[in-house]
Amino acid sequence: QVQLVETGGDSVQSGGSLRLSCAYSGDSFSNKCMGWFRQAPGKQREGVVVLRSSDTWTYYADSVKGRFTVSQDNSKNTVYLQMDSLTPEDTAMYYCAADQWYSSSGCWQQLSRASMSSWGQGTQVTVSS
Repeated sequence: QVQLVETGGDSVQSGGSLRLSCAYSGDSFSNKCMGWFRQAPGKQREGVVVLRSSDTWTYYADSVKGRFTVSQDNSKNTVYLQMDSLTPEDTAMYYCAADQWYSSSGCWQQLSRASMSSWGQGTQVTVSS
């Protein structure tokens, strides 16, 4: 069974930075559809970025493009989310998700269907003004 553990969430002031980590285990860390999603109180869960593990393909939400950068370390089976220029609108619980890779067009939707994917417990990011 795939297991995902997110770490790195914290409280930071507007304009600050954080780096989240997602540790992957339970299966081969290769050719997976993976991503970061977030959910704030009273709002729907939204995708932040998706990627293909062991590859360079990524797709960012417009709201974070240019500020957030995803990366991966295959030797550690870990995906990172570097978050810069944070604003209060970025405040949310951030979740890491993973599923089998099928296609670039389908990856985002695969993870959006939470019941069909593996999820971590989340890590809280709070950005104050």
